[in-house]
Amino acid sequence: MLGVAVPGARAWVSEHHGSGRKLPYSWQLAEVNGVLIPVNTSNPNRIVAEALDAKTIPELAGYKHVRPELKYGENSRVDFFLEGGRRRKPCYVEVKNVHLSRRAGLSEFPDSVTARGAKHLRELMTVRQNGARAVMLFVVQRDDCARFRPAADIDPVYAATLAEASDAGVELLCYDCEVSTAEVVLRKPLRIEPA
Repeated sequence: MLGVAVPGARAWVSEHHGSGRKLPYSWQLAEVNGVLIPVNTSNPNRIVAEALDAKTIPELAGYKHVRPELKYGENSRVDFFLEGGRRRKPCYVEVKNVHLSRRAGLSEFPDSVTARGAKHLRELMTVRQNGARAVMLFVVQRDDCARFRPAADIDPVYAATLAEASDAGVELLCYDCEVSTAEVVLRKPLRIEPA
């Protein structure tokens, strides 16, 4: 939660009554320097599911069937599997939550070392080598950034694996979100820069 867990920052939480959870609250939003930042890591998959249903991601439109959490590879689950498009190869979509911004206008991923993230990229490379489409979709849960870059200083292995995946034909997409206290909606693509 680098850049978001700021002492004194305003926070929004949701309460869970009788859910059997270990903790009764979930952290939903932080306000840092006047910017609302959703921090719930399960949000991006819901946001992308809604966008796929509404066909607001042009690069992923044209598929008839969307299956979430499909098992594939070496003990992995891809966030979305798209199939049934006319003259479209099956498509595996991995979604990553982005909230880190250390410089004005620049979003970054990851905010900590992520061996799991690098594993997902290797799984996507294998899918691509086997003839399917493979997409790494970064969802920037904030509306104050115009660009995205891998945080190579935080996780050089992830940044190198992302570059390797791109070279191997894995498609890289990045979208930001319109954020309010009422909703978070996928908004527009951001420019992706190399590490």
